[in-house]
Amino acid sequence: MENSTLFKFNNGTQATIWTDYSIEYKVASILLVILICGVGIVGNVMVIFVVLTTKHMRNPTNCYLVSLAVADLMVLTAAGLPNITESLFGGHWVYGYAGCLSITYFQYLGINASSCSITAFTIERYIAICHPIKAQFMCTLSRAKKIIVVVWVLTSLYCVMWFYLSDTEEIVYENAVLVTCAYKVSRNLYLPIYFTDFAVFYVIPLLLATVLYGLIARILFLNPLPSDQKESRRNWKKESSLHGNSRSSSSNATAASRRQVTKMLAVVVTLFAILWMPYRTLVVVNSFLKDAYLDTWFLLFCRLCIYMNSAINPIIYNAMSQKFRAAFHKLWHCGPQRSEKPPTYSLALTYSVIKEISNGESPDHYTTELDDIHGAAEELLPERKRLSFKESSLACKNTLASA
Repeated sequence: MENSTLFKFNNGTQATIWTDYSIEYKVASILLVILICGVGIVGNVMVIFVVLTTKHMRNPTNCYLVSLAVADLMVLTAAGLPNITESLFGGHWVYGYAGCLSITYFQYLGINASSCSITAFTIERYIAICHPIKAQFMCTLSRAKKIIVVVWVLTSLYCVMWFYLSDTEEIVYENAVLVTCAYKVSRNLYLPIYFTDFAVFYVIPLLLATVLYGLIARILFLNPLPSDQKESRRNWKKESSLHGNSRSSSSNATAASRRQVTKMLAVVVTLFAILWMPYRTLVVVNSFLKDAYLDTWFLLFCRLCIYMNSAINPIIYNAMSQKFRAAFHKLWHCGPQRSEKPPTYSLALTYSVIKEISNGESPDHYTTELDDIHGAAEELLPERKRLSFKESSLACKNTLASA
């Protein structure tokens, strides 16, 4: 981002004079970048921490959100923080040749990895909702981890080219010599690379997300789910057992949870499209202009939109996901701390859990279910005798034998 003025003298000679950024620009840019990047770094670190340390948060969708959080952290640190020194020193690059190569590499790696992570969880949501039978063996935690590894390996290899395309450059003015981090190749040679990036990591993911979320919306919001029809028939029966009512409530909660998660991810994709649009549009327009439009304040606006895109996702999770909100509150010790003692169960609840395990659930899933119902059991059955898993299983067997 050049900051210079062309002067013409009376003898016909010309001179380019370097001018520093205005005080207003420096104060506004530094404060806004520190605020946005600070909030984004703290928020994304919290997302990574709560998913990795909370057992019931470890699922395929949240694995992709961790990948997105890592990519956003990379963008905020490699693109956002150097913008502060650039504003302080009037566009002078202070990180040297090695810093130019590495920072440029990590900028594009974070940008491209975030786009691929968004595409990955969009496809995962589509399979989970529109093809639930396939999702049982396709949308697993181990497969999500493998996909994330592949995404990062491929994007890391793709971005290696920036080590060869980036370089420091000295610009000599009449009153100063300015060092910038720029591209080795000319503008004409750079355009095919940029448009490839633009198509692969912006246009195609958004088109795919538009189609897939349209199909998801048709299933979730336009067509009634089969479970909903069963629930409606159950609700019309005057005499229904307690077990049947609990199952109906569970199905309602599951359907509502699926809708809420899908809404949250759709908001993430929408903001990705909106906040990246100013910068993408500016580069496309400048590609066809003889003199590129490089207004300092508008460039700052485009950059702030990019940083905001990387910073706003944890805020969305907190606002739209009850599980993330509870995990964030627990991390900051803002919510009530639950006891780590074994929960209390009734016989019917224990049998329900055992039945789920017999249908193919893993021991990890069982532990997760116990964690989820722990708080409810403590509140509803405070005086009940606490049974261990072995005692509960033995009681279940005795009951079934007597029947």
